[in-house]
Amino acid sequence: MSAMLETTELPAVFDGVKLAAVAAVLYVIVRCLNLKSPTAPPELVFQDSALARFLLKSCPLLTKEYIPPLIWGKSGHIQTALYGKMGRVRSPHPYGLRKYLTMPDGATATFDLFEPQSEHCTGEDVTMVICPGIANHSEKQYIRTFVDYAQKNGYRCAVLNHLGALPNIELTSPRMFTYGCTWEFGAMVNYIKKTYPQTQLVVVGFSLGGNIVCKYLGESQANQERVLCCVSVCQGYSALRAQETFMQWDQCRRFYNFLMADNMKKIILYHR
Repeated sequence: MSAMLETTELPAVFDGVKLAAVAAVLYVIVRCLNLKSPTAPPELVFQDSALARFLLKSCPLLTKEYIPPLIWGKSGHIQTALYGKMGRVRSPHPYGLRKYLTMPDGATATFDLFEPQSEHCTGEDVTMVICPGIANHSEKQYIRTFVDYAQKNGYRCAVLNHLGALPNIELTSPRMFTYGCTWEFGAMVNYIKKTYPQTQLVVVGFSLGGNIVCKYLGESQANQERVLCCVSVCQGYSALRAQETFMQWDQCRRFYNFLMADNMKKIILYHR
């Protein structure tokens, strides 16, 4: 009877399995959060010039070591997911006027115009002409946040709505936005130049928008008139090489490819 009441000890192999499982979980956490990635200052590639030296002097942040938030700050996936959720709650809602432009082929281009909420630090009239990322528009959270900050610092903002991206704007011609078409962005810039002849321009493009604004400025010398500078954020430089990269499973790239493709399909099917 006493033998039956004795507690049966688990075999040692079970403890080994538990340790292996814990080690595997820790490895996945470290790998997913990029905790082993060292912090470092940004790598700067530039030509030595008066403008470059002025920018480095004016923006000391460019040469400082970037220290991200603890634990989750080194993971781009978590940063993206957190902003996707938190941005819906805390994102500002700047007020602007929607403008409609009829293109030569009958397409209806739209952009939103936001007036500055304070005087610019230079006392000048400066307008940011902004081109969002793929399938994006002025109602996206990151655009609203950017515009709100720019307004408060004295900038007028004009934000292009990519052709077909807004669900409540019907297409009036058999085409939507593409990877390299600059027609709608050019029409918006021309409107700003004519409406505000005294304003200077800061050209800003995000992701796909970075390709469009750089292409626009390079298409004609006249397109660079009254442009103080151009800022391209997270621009992809080669569509063909990017396509190969997005087909890889490493760093969940193929998952993002699926999300972007699904978004494009929804836009196309909506307008069919």
